[in-house]
Amino acid sequence: MTEIPVPKHSSTILLVREGERGIEVFVQRRASTMAFAAGMTVFPGGGMSDSDLDEGVRWIGPDAAWWAGQFGTDESLARGLVVTAIRETFEECGVLLAGADAETVADPSQFLAARAELAAGTLSMAEFLQAENLFLRADLLRPWSNWITPVGQPRRYDVRFFVAELPANQAADGKTTEAAETGWYTPAGLLEIWKAGQAILMPPTWAQIVDLAEFGLIAEVLEAERIITAIEPRPGHGALDFPNAADYLEVVGNFRA
Repeated sequence: MTEIPVPKHSSTILLVREGERGIEVFVQRRASTMAFAAGMTVFPGGGMSDSDLDEGVRWIGPDAAWWAGQFGTDESLARGLVVTAIRETFEECGVLLAGADAETVADPSQFLAARAELAAGTLSMAEFLQAENLFLRADLLRPWSNWITPVGQPRRYDVRFFVAELPANQAADGKTTEAAETGWYTPAGLLEIWKAGQAILMPPTWAQIVDLAEFGLIAEVLEAERIITAIEPRPGHGALDFPNAADYLEVVGNFRA
């Protein structure tokens, strides 16, 4: 009997900003060399490391108990998920949701060497924050959703999605080996590109974009009260069954026709 992989805890951020056309979200097309989701258009994020669970992380904002209540986890895992979200965002697009006080870092590029060490796993987020006298800004994050890779996949992830507004004094870049291309898109624009076959969206990514398209202002996004329950797509009727799957599968079916 084939052993079913245990989903790896992971975090992903919908990084948003106000653009001329309304809300824009930062996405990246994963490099073709990636073992998971190669060529897919995704949000910044990745798997939790053991060091992300360090209780010594310097922190501003809702505590681990609050996050545990939002995601239905214990406090240790909740802390790790928040740290992972901020670490991965810094590693993959250079946006650092941290600061010496209630202000975010003005120029994250000064920590370019540390960014590389974090990505290589030779430096932990707790060590980085301590060395630079910074605090993780958990107050800039909002819980968004939770999706689990379905059974049957060789790599499985238990992904918590967060949303955060791009700090006014920072910019997102594409300086990561994991992405072939990055950019800012309105949710509607991204869905149009997907429908035209110019981007590949996995169901979880598609679902977050559809949800985000319902909002007109970032303030509304950040104030939204999200009831988060784990969504684990399951095989059904020859295709994956998940909320609003018919809308997704109708477009995907056109690609295969």
